[in-house]
Amino acid sequence: MGESFIERLKEKMAGEIVLSLDFGKTLRKWRELFGVSQSELAKKLRVSPSVISDYEAQRRKSPGISLVRKIIEALIKIDQEKGGSVLQSLRGTTLEHYSSAIIDMKEFLIPVRAKEICNALKSEVVANTHLLEQNVYGYTVVDSIKAILELSTYEFIRIYGITSKRALIFTGVSVGRSPMVAIRVTNIKPSLVVLHGTDHVDQLGIKLAEVDKIPLAICKLPKVESIVENLRRFA
Repeated sequence: MGESFIERLKEKMAGEIVLSLDFGKTLRKWRELFGVSQSELAKKLRVSPSVISDYEAQRRKSPGISLVRKIIEALIKIDQEKGGSVLQSLRGTTLEHYSSAIIDMKEFLIPVRAKEICNALKSEVVANTHLLEQNVYGYTVVDSIKAILELSTYEFIRIYGITSKRALIFTGVSVGRSPMVAIRVTNIKPSLVVLHGTDHVDQLGIKLAEVDKIPLAICKLPKVESIVENLRRFA
């Protein structure tokens, strides 16, 4: 994997953590995106796990840029030792690399609860309301008709961007069955699915959401532009 990509990623991560108004949540976001536990990171840094916990809970003041860079280096090194799967998923996730089926795609600076996204999109939750407290780390707005016509299975998987722990918003939906079937087939589960363009979801769509333990909601905003505008406030 090219060094230039890794250096750009390091700068992005460092900038987000250092400049964040809630550095602890941003630090935790990146650690969780890399799939690294607090203990694993602490071991690589040769510090106590309580040090990582204290930073993420902001019981310590914001770490300086030197320590932030050591943390980032440790996360990247751990992923490389495991085969580099996270780095591979992070590479080339800018919007221009995607089909026109992808309307918008962003990662959040800090985690956002699924409940907050539903509220921002004026959504009615129709399945798994009890899971709305879980964190979401980004979103993808998808033209569902174009996705069905244009995206191969591999390309569909790429709508997850950096992490599957995101909200997938499908526009141009009729009854909501097709998006849930597509998610079922790929076997990768988002943290939230929101459907736009329909007033109801058929029973199969709801059943699939319940089986896969995915919160499912219907967006009541009239325009796709309003969806993108409201979501970008979190990014």
